[in-house]
Amino acid sequence: MRAHTHARRRRTACAEFTLPYHRRSARWARKLTGTFLDGVPHSPALSAAEAQLVVSELVANATEHGTGPCRLRLRIAAGTLTVEVHDDSPLRPQGGMAGPDSERGRGIALVRLLTQEFRVTSAPGRGKTVRTVLAVA
Repeated sequence: MRAHTHARRRRTACAEFTLPYHRRSARWARKLTGTFLDGVPHSPALSAAEAQLVVSELVANATEHGTGPCRLRLRIAAGTLTVEVHDDSPLRPQGGMAGPDSERGRGIALVRLLTQEFRVTSAPGRGKTVRTVLAVA
């Protein structure tokens, strides 16, 4: 007699996009993220709107402070959505610099509130990668 164990299958999905150095890239990134999430089974606990907000803020920063295209990577695995945005600027994102009447400067603070993890790593050569993790389940 042979025993069979059935491990619960983990679903993993990954997508990577190169976005142009353009002010509309954040809008395109939102749409790409929505399409990615529509095509991948995920828990209702993951808010697509929150994921799209995180992505658009990170891509907006990358295109505002970088000088070339940026790379967006999305990965769902092990109960999380990992968002990585790479750009060619060595400057680290600054949060909390907005005044009470300012219309700008709150994006990184929002990203930190919506994510479980926020990390910035310098890339070999040039640039940086901003990595965030959102809970799926």
